[in-house]
Amino acid sequence: MNVFEYLDQSNVHYSVSEHAPTYSAQVMAAEEHEKGQYVAKPVIVKAEGNYIMCVLAAPDKVIFDKLRDYLGTEDVMLASEDETRAIFPDCEEGAEPPLGRLYGLRTILDSALEDDDHIVFQAGLHDRAVRMSMSDYLALAQPEIVDFAYRPERRI
Repeated sequence: MNVFEYLDQSNVHYSVSEHAPTYSAQVMAAEEHEKGQYVAKPVIVKAEGNYIMCVLAAPDKVIFDKLRDYLGTEDVMLASEDETRAIFPDCEEGAEPPLGRLYGLRTILDSALEDDDHIVFQAGLHDRAVRMSMSDYLALAQPEIVDFAYRPERRI
């Protein structure tokens, strides 16, 4: 099942936009005329042999020590590109959507995103973005909400 089939079957309201191909969440934010804080990017980590999707805002970075503390293990590292490709066979590399449940992944959302009114993310393709309300995203993704990211820019 691809991203759009999943969204349609989930009965959530969303919109799709097309833009020039982008290869980072921050560049996609610019293409979509969105603040980076509303554009979500998934980072796949491996903890004790299990893959976990960590979802954070485009300009933010994972603080691995916070993630290790939350997960209760020192064995947390980025998944390799080969591992990520295998998890997301229907997506262009680097355009994975932050929908861990679609791929059987535990999902952790950085707490900075929780109170935003909407979320924008790549739809498995470098030239498509999905926009939906945060409440619909939270209902669909059912993420654990954790403070695990470094935020280089001040949120207003």
